[in-house]
Amino acid sequence: MLKYLHIENIAVIERAGIEFTDGFNVLTGETGAGKSIIIDSLYAVLGFRTSKELIRNGCENAFVSAVFSFDSNELLELFSEIGVKQDDDGNFVIERKLSVSGSGYIKINGVPVSASTLKNFSPYLLNIHGQHDNQTLLNPDNHYLYIDMIADNDEILSKYRQEFTNFNSIRSRLKSLEMDEDEKLRKIDVLKYQINEISEADLKIGEIEELKEKLSVARSVGKRIKDIKSVLSLLKNDDENGGACEALKTAVHLLSVMDDKKSEKDYSFLLDALENVNNVVSSLEGYVEELNGDGYDVNFIEDRLAVISTLSAKYGKDETEIFEFLEKAQIELNSILFNDEEYEKLENELEISQERLIKFAEKLTSSRIKAASVFEKKVKDVLACLNMPNVCLKVERSMGRYNKNGCDEIQFIFSANAGEDSKPLSKIASGGELSRVMLAIKSVLSEKDNVDTLIFDEIDSGISGRTADMVGVQLKKVATSHQVICVTHLAQIAVAAKTHLLIEKAEKDGRTYTDITSVSGEERVYEIARIMSGSNVSDNVLASARELLKM
Repeated sequence: MLKYLHIENIAVIERAGIEFTDGFNVLTGETGAGKSIIIDSLYAVLGFRTSKELIRNGCENAFVSAVFSFDSNELLELFSEIGVKQDDDGNFVIERKLSVSGSGYIKINGVPVSASTLKNFSPYLLNIHGQHDNQTLLNPDNHYLYIDMIADNDEILSKYRQEFTNFNSIRSRLKSLEMDEDEKLRKIDVLKYQINEISEADLKIGEIEELKEKLSVARSVGKRIKDIKSVLSLLKNDDENGGACEALKTAVHLLSVMDDKKSEKDYSFLLDALENVNNVVSSLEGYVEELNGDGYDVNFIEDRLAVISTLSAKYGKDETEIFEFLEKAQIELNSILFNDEEYEKLENELEISQERLIKFAEKLTSSRIKAASVFEKKVKDVLACLNMPNVCLKVERSMGRYNKNGCDEIQFIFSANAGEDSKPLSKIASGGELSRVMLAIKSVLSEKDNVDTLIFDEIDSGISGRTADMVGVQLKKVATSHQVICVTHLAQIAVAAKTHLLIEKAEKDGRTYTDITSVSGEERVYEIARIMSGSNVSDNVLASARELLKM
C-alpha cells in the first residue's frame, strides 16, 4: 500500500506531506486547490514522463517521494534483481528529483534507477483510474484485456504470441526466397563477383593500419638502411676498426684469465653486455634485410592500399566491415543456391507453426468465451448496486484476423435502460455511465488484481444524488480488500471514506500555497457541508452533513 507521499515545489504545492491509511482514503478541496497535482505527483514518482511546467514557478528543482509497503513476492523479486531491498521498516522509498536543467534523478531506497525501469514496476505498485481509462474503455481494441484478466490468460497468451512471432518470421524468410529465375541468376552472378573480389584480395584484420605505418617507413628506407649500417660498422669488426663486439670479446677474455674474485662480477656484466650487443647486431641485420625486401617497397605498398581502398568504397570502411559483408554475401549465395531445399524445409516449418498457432488461438477463444459470461454477470451485479439495475452489458465476440492478441474481435455492447437496443459502448454511454461501468469493471477485476492500491480520479464525473451514494458504497466495498484513494467533488462519496484528506489553498505575498491535512470530527463535518453547499455553510447544511456522515 501507499503509506506516505511527500511533495516539494510541484505547481501550487510548495511543500506537503500526505499520510495515507489502509482502506478508503478520500481527497477533497476547492477547485484549483491542487487535487489533480496529487495525481500528477504520483505519476512522476512512478517514473512517467513529466513536464518542466510541473515545477513550481521560480524554482529550479522539485521533489517527490513515496513510501510503499507490500508483500508481493513477485515485486520483491523484481526489486531484488536491480539491487533494491526493503529498508529496516520493511518499506520501499521511491524518490524523484525534477530539475529545470534536466539533471534529475530517481532512487529506490537510495539505489539509482532509470525512469523506464521504475515505470515497468508501476503496474505492481498503483493502479490509477482517470479519464485516460475511460478512453481505454471506449476503444474496442482494448476490451480483450479485461476478459483475459478474468480468464487468467497470461500463460496461454504468452505462448500464442511466441508462436505468432515464429510464424511471421518463417513466412518472411519464405517470402525472401521467392524470386523469378532471371532475378536468381543475376543475383548469383553479383554475389559470386563480390565474394571472389574480396577473397582474392586476401585481406587481413589490421592490414590497413600496418600498411600505413610501413609506407611512412618506406619513404625514408634509404636513410634508415644507411644509419643502421653505420651502427653495425661500429659494433662489428670491419677493415677500419675492430668494432665494439671485438673489443668486448677481448675484455671478456682478459677478465676470464684473471684469478681475481673481485673482478668476477665485472666479468659477468661484460659477458651479458657482449651477448646483448650480439643480439642487437643480429636484429639490425635482420631489419636491413627486411627493409631491402618487397614489404617496404613504396610502389608495392601504395598498390596494396589502392586495392583495399577499392574494397572499402564498395563493401565497408574497414577490414571488419568488409569481412562482415563477405559473410553475409556467402550466406545469401548459399541460401539462393539451396533455395529449393530451404524453401521446402521452411514450408514444412510454416505448416507446423500454423497448426500450433491455431491450437493456441482456439484455447484463447474458448477461455475468453467462458470468461465473458462470468464477466457479464459480475459487472451487471455491480452496476445494479450503482443504480443501473436495467443495464445490459454484453461481450460480443467475432472471428477476426490473426494478430498478436489472437483471432478474437471483442467489444462491449451496452444498453443503460430496459427496452433500448444494445449498441457499442463507445457510441451511447454518457460520462456518468462510463465512470460507473469502469468502476464496476475495476471492482470485478480487483478480485484478480495483485495491486494493493487503487486510485480513482474523476470517478464521480456526471453523477449525483442516490447514484453517488451507491458509488461511495461500492468504493468502500472495494476498500475491504484494497487500499482505495479517491479524488472527489461529491459529499456522498467523501462520507464513505475511512480517512478524509482536505486540500486547501491560500495566498501569501502574491503566491499561491497548498496545504493537505487529515480532517475528522467537526472539521470533517464542515468540509462535507462545504462540498454540499459551496461557500455558504449554514447550520442546516451542517446538520445535513452530520446526518450524511451518520448514514
